Amino acid sequence: MNNPQYPTARKAGLVVQEVPDEVLVYDLDTNKAHCLNKTAAAVWRFCDGKSSVPEIAKFLSSEMGTKVDDDLVWLAIDQLNDSSLLEAKAEPKFQGQSRRDAIRKIGIASMIALPIVASLVAPKSAMASTSCRCDNGTNTDCILQGTCPTTCNVGPNVCV
Repeated sequence: MNNPQYPTARKAGLVVQEVPDEVLVYDLDTNKAHCLNKTAAAVWRFCDGKSSVPEIAKFLSSEMGTKVDDDLVWLAIDQLNDSSLLEAKAEPKFQGQSRRDAIRKIGIASMIALPIVASLVAPKSAMASTSCRCDNGTNTDCILQGTCPTTCNVGPNVCV
């Protein structure tokens, strides 16, 4: 198991797309999409398994041009943990504290954006496909059968 003091970003089973000021990560295993803001993305990139949290804070400080506290890195790691974007779970640094308290403590001292990992579950392909309804505007037949029925008691089916 990896040492949580030297976090390692997960790479397998992910599709990563970098866009200005964000990184979009799609997890093929869980069908979840994650959007990492600039700060969270930078922490994730520095999680190479060889760099400690203080070293990541130092790298981040040089990249952002301002002093970055270890607690900010730990907050990002906590969110990356929750999103399963690290190889191994790291024990939360803020044990016994709410994330809100940690953000309050970090936010006052930090001049850079707090790390944010926003996640959502992507629909499975069957759920994202077209649906059908009868000409009367209801989809009762579709709901009962789970597919577009071949006949409709009002008229031909309309796929939308």
